[in-house]
Amino acid sequence: MSLEDTACCNAPELTPVRRRLLKRAVGLEGFIVVYNVIEGVVAVIAGWLAGSIALIGFGIDSAIETAAAAIVLLRLWEEYRGHDPDTHVFPERRAEQFVAVTLFLLCGYIVIEAGRTMYLHHPPDTSTVGIVLASISVTVMPVVAVLKRRTGRILGSRALIADAAETMVCAYLSFTLLLGLTLNALLGWWWADPAAALIMVPLILREAWEAWRGDVEAP
Repeated sequence: MSLEDTACCNAPELTPVRRRLLKRAVGLEGFIVVYNVIEGVVAVIAGWLAGSIALIGFGIDSAIETAAAAIVLLRLWEEYRGHDPDTHVFPERRAEQFVAVTLFLLCGYIVIEAGRTMYLHHPPDTSTVGIVLASISVTVMPVVAVLKRRTGRILGSRALIADAAETMVCAYLSFTLLLGLTLNALLGWWWADPAAALIMVPLILREAWEAWRGDVEAP
C-alpha cells in the first residue's frame, strides 16, 4: 500500500455536512485565486500606464494574497479528497503561519511603498481602470471574506479564518486605493492614498500576529 493510500485510509471519514462545507471553502479559495490573478495583472498594467506606485503595489499585493489563498486551497482540497491534510503538504498550523508571514510581508510593502510615494512627491495620472478595479474589489472582497470566515469557523479551520482576515484586509486596501485614486483625480490630493494605506498597518499587524500565534477566533 502506498503512502497516499495509507494517509487516505487513516483520514477520518467525512460527513456529508463537512464535505459540503469543504466544497464551499474550496470554491471560495479557488475564486479568490483566480480573481486575484486577474486583479493583479490589471492593476500592474494600469498602474504602469498611469505611473501610479500605489496601483502597481496593489497588484503586487494581489500576488501575495494569491500565494496565501493557494496554500490554504491546497490543504482544503486534500481533505475534500478524503486525505488527511496534516500528512499532506501543509498541516493546519503551518498553513496558518504561512498566511501570517504573507500578512507581515504585506505590512512591509505598504510602509515601503507609501514612504516612497510621499518621498518622491510624484502624483500619478488619473486611472479610470484603477478606480473601476478598486470599486469592484471593495464590493466583492468583504462578501467573500465573511463567507470564508463563517465557513472556517464551522469547519474549525484556523488557516481559513486567517486567510479570511487577509481577504478583508484586501477589501480595506481596495477602499484606501479607491479613496486615494478618486481624491487624486478630483482634487489632486496625491498624498491621500499612501496616508490612508499607512493607517491600515496596525490592523494588518494585529491580524498577522494573531495568525502567527494561533489566536485567530475559532469555534
